[in-house]
Amino acid sequence: MDRFVSNFTNRLDAKGRVSIPAPYRATLARDGFEGLFIHPSLELQAIDGGGNALLQEIDQLLATLAPYSDERDSLSTALLGVSEVLKIDGEGRIVLSESAKAYAGIRDQVTFVGQGFKFQIWEPERFQAHLATARETLRELRRRAFAPHSLERT
Repeated sequence: MDRFVSNFTNRLDAKGRVSIPAPYRATLARDGFEGLFIHPSLELQAIDGGGNALLQEIDQLLATLAPYSDERDSLSTALLGVSEVLKIDGEGRIVLSESAKAYAGIRDQVTFVGQGFKFQIWEPERFQAHLATARETLRELRRRAFAPHSLERT
């Protein structure tokens, strides 16, 4: 599978390393990116991570904006200007920078959350709160999507 799916929670070790889940490492290996590309999420207190597929999405997004425009400069700064390329050691571990941990509120555990072409790295309790909100948003979307149909049937 060439998508990041599911979620996994792993503990940081005494040296601050955390293992990338094996399915994510396999997806990164197939993607062909050396290491792990990360940047702070644009709207959430999480870190976006991935490889070439994530970089291609960013490139496609930037290509929709006029070169040298304020919008393109702002977006490229937010996505590329604060990004990092982390080395993955032989055991499949990374060391998150202090700035990345501070941004996401990470202390001793992280939750990896698949999002298809990318994944996110969360502080576990923040992820659980985000997941609850996401589920409620989905329920509301379903209520709106199916409300007209249910009224027509009666």
